[in-house]
Amino acid sequence: MKRKILIIDDEPTIGSGCKRVLEKEGFEVNYQQNGKNGLKEALKGEYDLILLDLLLPEIDGMEILRSVKSKGIFSEVIIITAYGTVQTAVEAIKLGATDYISKPFSPDELIIHVNKVFQHMDLKSENVALRKELNLQEGFLGIIGESASMKQVFKLIRRVAPTECNILLTGESGTGKEVIAQAIHRTSLRKDHPFIACDCGALTPTLLESELFGHVKGSYSGAISTKQGLFEIANNGTLFLDEVSNISLEIQSKLLRVLETRKLRRVGDTEERNINIRLISASNQDLAKMVEEGNFRSDLYYRLEVIPIHLPPLSERKDDIIRLANAFLDNMKKTGEVRAEYFSPGAIEILEKYPWPGNVRELKNLVERVAILCDATTIEPKHLPGEIKKLQHEPAANEFPASWEEFKSFKQQAKDKVAARIEKEFLVAALTEAGGNVSKAARSIGMQRTNFHSLLKKYKINSRNYLTSSK
Repeated sequence: MKRKILIIDDEPTIGSGCKRVLEKEGFEVNYQQNGKNGLKEALKGEYDLILLDLLLPEIDGMEILRSVKSKGIFSEVIIITAYGTVQTAVEAIKLGATDYISKPFSPDELIIHVNKVFQHMDLKSENVALRKELNLQEGFLGIIGESASMKQVFKLIRRVAPTECNILLTGESGTGKEVIAQAIHRTSLRKDHPFIACDCGALTPTLLESELFGHVKGSYSGAISTKQGLFEIANNGTLFLDEVSNISLEIQSKLLRVLETRKLRRVGDTEERNINIRLISASNQDLAKMVEEGNFRSDLYYRLEVIPIHLPPLSERKDDIIRLANAFLDNMKKTGEVRAEYFSPGAIEILEKYPWPGNVRELKNLVERVAILCDATTIEPKHLPGEIKKLQHEPAANEFPASWEEFKSFKQQAKDKVAARIEKEFLVAALTEAGGNVSKAARSIGMQRTNFHSLLKKYKINSRNYLTSSK
């Protein structure tokens, strides 16, 4: 599609000349010699660019500029100025003009100025598009996860978030089910409406029923006033029910009816109210097994599990451990209350070997605790708590070699292991000093960049993890 340009200039020689030059460049051009007609045309908002002369007989060019900008017209404006009016052109730029060109000017100068404005427009449009894409991604891809299992989760979220179907999140405690639920909401069509979360395991059945469905005054002992339930509060938005396995069979029945009819009745009330929510549930229990055992309604289970999403434990996300740890440490550094800046290779090795039964939540708590207590810039193995380090044990007796040949092999393996550990620490130290710059790190230790990069690949060291360590 051709770019549209409006020229407003009372001098026919300049106006017509600009029109001819720009049309040869492939632009669609409208020339208005009368200022008032030019303003009327400009306010249509149909032009990508307006070439505007400041000195017009019927109406001042600055007045036209003010009108265009005050009406929210998105056209870019290049001011055409005469000799001695450059200061006025500067004032015009303060009012929103993009550029100015001084008379007399050549066709080449005109083309350069016009193309520069359109290049700026293209760049701005590209940045807007990128921001929109990043905003979409940050809804869930902002959650740290480069492992194959998490990429699969993100792919599934991308597919289901814009839909209205119910979702069941499964996985061990601490895997971040509520964070994922919030991400789904933020990338859904309901993102401008409430996201309400409820931990079904934290309330007694009576309180949970009231919490979900609301109650009227006097409906039970302690109901001193009428209260809305979370279904009503979350209306038009998303309701997240965590640990749904803890819901009693009686409340399961009421929940099923609400999901089927899209109506609810407050505890003690006779009136039914329409509700419109998207339900995301979560459980660290095997609901299918609970159905078999008679502890969970099968019809409710199938209502909840329209789309199942399983979150892997951290033990299956080894590639993400150091990324998560660094992210948690960066958050702590923002408070300005900790000295720790990064993890040593030895500490990283221990973190990656630990099974993390508490998953991401346990890692986050550990990093925060260690960062607060660490009195150095580098978190070393000695700073890690005993329960983390105790897995780094010596080999058991039956692991030692039984013959001299086996011993020599064992000895060589031990030497190789120690050398590899020292080599890895050496590489990381160089990276740390260079702030994650591979070329600079290689140069500082007298190594070819290609060889340095090969060793990074061998030890699976990601230079990006050390970008924050630049000195």
